[in-house]
Amino acid sequence: MTFELSDDAEALRTVVRDFATAEVAPHAAEWDRDHSFPTDTVLAMGELGLFGIPFPTEHGGGGGNLTLLCVAIEELARVDQSVAITLEAGVGLGANPIYRFGTDEQRQRWLPDLVAGRALAGFGLTEPDAGSDAGATRTKAVLDGDHWVINGEKAFITNSGTDITSLVTVTAVTSTDEASGRPNISTIVVPSGTPGFTVQPSYRKMGWHASDTHGLTFTDCAVPADHLLGDEGRGFANFLSILDEGRVALAAMAVGVIQGCLDECQRYANERHTFGRPIGSNQAVAFAIADLAVAAHTARLITYQAAELADAGKPYKTEAAMAKLYATEAAVTATRTATQVFGGSGYMDETPVARHYRDAKVLEIGEGTSEVQRLVISRALGLPVR
Repeated sequence: MTFELSDDAEALRTVVRDFATAEVAPHAAEWDRDHSFPTDTVLAMGELGLFGIPFPTEHGGGGGNLTLLCVAIEELARVDQSVAITLEAGVGLGANPIYRFGTDEQRQRWLPDLVAGRALAGFGLTEPDAGSDAGATRTKAVLDGDHWVINGEKAFITNSGTDITSLVTVTAVTSTDEASGRPNISTIVVPSGTPGFTVQPSYRKMGWHASDTHGLTFTDCAVPADHLLGDEGRGFANFLSILDEGRVALAAMAVGVIQGCLDECQRYANERHTFGRPIGSNQAVAFAIADLAVAAHTARLITYQAAELADAGKPYKTEAAMAKLYATEAAVTATRTATQVFGGSGYMDETPVARHYRDAKVLEIGEGTSEVQRLVISRALGLPVR
């Protein structure tokens, strides 16, 4: 059984790789050092059509699919995870909820700029006490006349405070189910600059220094009633329905990380000499790099199989969890291996592998932890998991 990407996918790979090599790689270390968000580069990605890849042409998109988006994310992640997550979150958590659940009027109002990459959007789900347990959401929204009044706080929200952020979609408890007593969670669009909506200072993160991440506070923040996204009380369910796509996309990002480590180690193992010969001639180094090649190949196969199932409209929840689990954990291992291959140089921030090492850990946490993926897979196997 042979798996090959389409000619269109390989053509896109070439375009994005050339862009990443010329416009991202030379500046990634500087952005990381300065903790600066590369607005101009992100806008250039929009002009290249990357933010519109999976959306229909009638909405200004490229008419592509999840597989093509994964290719673009993988190629960006080879050189810089911060830029790759900006695209992944901008599409999957920013524009996709508007496209999937918005009314025609909401799509016309907000989607064009998001699809064109002229603007970014965040998705405010996580809270200080509600992450994997999103049902513990404490942010509340009360319908007061013709406005939703929102109070609460969110944590770790990507793309929420950039100069081009236009909105954040927020999950909030809007009512309580009378039969079960459980909260009904809805999603509400809050435009940037709305009174009562405060973007907190940037986090001091271990990695992803050039990615925009903030806590958000809502204090009597009022938005028009027509900013409700989807049906009232369906916000959490709607979010879960798009999460699987995000897991596949994040797996593609992990594939790029592994490939980036492999590329760097191949180069270094030929250039670096000890005892009068390249270090790649040492079995220990050669075997470590061979393991990186196996990890990249395996992670790529499991990721693009999941993407292909999604694009074909077939069930892929379990495959998405498997891809996300394997690829992200393999990426963390790959960065540790690459750092070891580089030796003392690998511990210096000047080397890409050091940045990959710091950046990669969050791949096992974001958009569903490794533990959550194992839970999803266990349930699919029919195990009596609580």
